[in-house]
Amino acid sequence: MNGQGKSNETVLSVQGIKKKIGRKEIIKGVSFEVRAGEIFGFLGPNGSGKTTTIRMLVDLIKPTEGRILVCDQDVNRNPELALGHVGCIVENPEMYGYLTGWENLEHFARMQEGITRERITEVVEIVGMDKRIHDKVKTYSLGMRQRLGIAQALLGNPRLLILDEPTNGLDPLGIKELREFIRKLADRGMSLFISSHLLSEIQLMCDRVAIIARGEVIAVGDVDDLVSQADTYTVWQLDKPEEGRVMLASDPEVKMVGDTEHQIDESLLTGMPDAIITVMEQEHIPRRVQDFVQAGIGVRSVQRVAPSLEELFLRLTEGERIG
Repeated sequence: MNGQGKSNETVLSVQGIKKKIGRKEIIKGVSFEVRAGEIFGFLGPNGSGKTTTIRMLVDLIKPTEGRILVCDQDVNRNPELALGHVGCIVENPEMYGYLTGWENLEHFARMQEGITRERITEVVEIVGMDKRIHDKVKTYSLGMRQRLGIAQALLGNPRLLILDEPTNGLDPLGIKELREFIRKLADRGMSLFISSHLLSEIQLMCDRVAIIARGEVIAVGDVDDLVSQADTYTVWQLDKPEEGRVMLASDPEVKMVGDTEHQIDESLLTGMPDAIITVMEQEHIPRRVQDFVQAGIGVRSVQRVAPSLEELFLRLTEGERIG
């Protein structure tokens, strides 16, 4: 998943930020970094402090403690310098439906210094809207409106693009196209900070992720590394499932997993009504197969099912659901 534009340069540094409202501490010392050219996911259920954190990143509200640096500029002390490196879409991008896409971009370009017609043309090409940019926005699909909003955020040539729930309302094709487009931006060296409740999309889209719950970041790391912390399942299909279940349950090296305890996508279990779900070391599987054969139990299939980011999230947050 590594983008060609990735480097170790830090574009966004969040250092121990806290936010109190009255006596209540909403954000409790959140820290993470976003590097150049990476896609960084930000996950949290409703009420976790996700939106409050994003608002602090773009100086809509001030942290009670801590620092936020964008390209080494302090967002609170030098907001114009810091936020000059940032493009942001929080919630749905607001566009004028009676104007064309091009006219909308011209309107927003007039609000910033130094945005040329050539730059507008460039961002239109970047977001792949060359053929529809002169159509009225009211004729656009939600996915096209999202792209136009990103084009607007790119006008100032930012180093960091912040997208809050960018896949909301998009159909599967729109989500796929957005995912591919976001990867292209990262390959150009741009950093992307993406807030989302769609865990499967974050797993497909992002290089690294921070998981926030109850105002605290409880995990930060590479998506693949975080997922590897969760148990990988071994799913058995046997011709004598009840006898096989008894044998597996008696083995101290095997953990049995109940039907309501796993986080396996149910579609993977379709057509496997008697599947036995376990957690065990991969090197122990051949011995178990041999034991079944010796006991006269046929092994129809045995497969390893990788965990999802959702499973890790639920484990880390003690079952909190993404809302």
